[in-house]
Amino acid sequence: MGNQSTGKKFNDDFKKMVVDLYNTGSSVKDLSSEYGVSDVTIYKWIKKYSPISLEDGTSVTPDHFAKLQKQIRRLQEENEILKKGYGHIREKVSQTMLLSVIKQYKDQYAIQTLCEVLEIPRSTYYQSFQRVESNRDQENKELTEKVIEIHTESKQRYGAPKIHHSLQKEGYRLSLKRVQRLMKKAGIRSIVSKKYCPYPSKQKVEERENLLEQDFTTNSINEKWVADITYIHTLRDGWCYLASVLDLHSKKVVGYSFSRTMTTDVVMKALENAYETQAPEEGLILHTDLGSQYTSEEFMTYVQSKGMKQSFSRKGCPYDNACIESFHAILKKEEIHNVRYVDYQSAKLALFQYIEGWYNRKRIHSSIGYKTPQEVEDYIRHTA
Repeated sequence: MGNQSTGKKFNDDFKKMVVDLYNTGSSVKDLSSEYGVSDVTIYKWIKKYSPISLEDGTSVTPDHFAKLQKQIRRLQEENEILKKGYGHIREKVSQTMLLSVIKQYKDQYAIQTLCEVLEIPRSTYYQSFQRVESNRDQENKELTEKVIEIHTESKQRYGAPKIHHSLQKEGYRLSLKRVQRLMKKAGIRSIVSKKYCPYPSKQKVEERENLLEQDFTTNSINEKWVADITYIHTLRDGWCYLASVLDLHSKKVVGYSFSRTMTTDVVMKALENAYETQAPEEGLILHTDLGSQYTSEEFMTYVQSKGMKQSFSRKGCPYDNACIESFHAILKKEEIHNVRYVDYQSAKLALFQYIEGWYNRKRIHSSIGYKTPQEVEDYIRHTA
């Protein structure tokens, strides 16, 4: 979801994570679609951060990669030839024979895929083995299949309202209640988990200026950012810490950093990544809680050097920074509490995929008109 960005800046952490994903099996085409980066740019990153040594002592070189590209092109050509050949044969094959193929392989492949490849409407397939079925029942079957598809694509994170909106966006006309009934009958629901609440600190905290004053309204991107830290557990490395920076206008996570320690370095890196990527003008308000990382001299000096105005929550008032806390709650409900991370590195990779691949670019938000954060930002940049 969202177009590939042109002229957009990416920090080194982002580039390295994309290359890591490529080296763990993701294709350039999928990465390009997932993270809004052109194929050419990704190939440049791969060359920059490669070659990577393999277990047998060899390495993946640009030449080897070029050969793989050549093989892919040949496979694509062969596929096109087979498609053209199938086009001539298709006229001589009866619909009954094609339907029997679908029924034979429906347990191995998705019915939708089989129907598309064999150019058979799904409705025709369903009618072939249950012609007495009512039109309403047939429609419910197709809708349920679509609901399951959207629910699966969201990794079970979407509930009825977002699935309903996604269906409407694709041209389906049905009520929210009908979606709820179909989901209940199919036994699917949005995943919900309790969040971890760390013990409160007993350290005395000095009150500081609150410029935000719970005014979360904005006119454009890079006006007001909010930042916070959250805890993430791994089996081997114990507690690790995610520092995030969120833009209040687009709801996009504009910068983040993941660390084994909760120090000033992790919040500094998150803000540096946000600043490098977004390049905001002077006067941006950065709002945080009164944590020692955000009130440290090093952090406050950096904020001032970039022309930002620092704002702080009142002591004991969680509503002042509700937006970033809401993001961390969503992250835990939709991702963290549904898996067990083996170690820091596996958690880091999963967080990159969730934040950059899902939350920023694919997850629709009701608060911004059922758009994605990247769609909101792209629209503003393209119309500026």
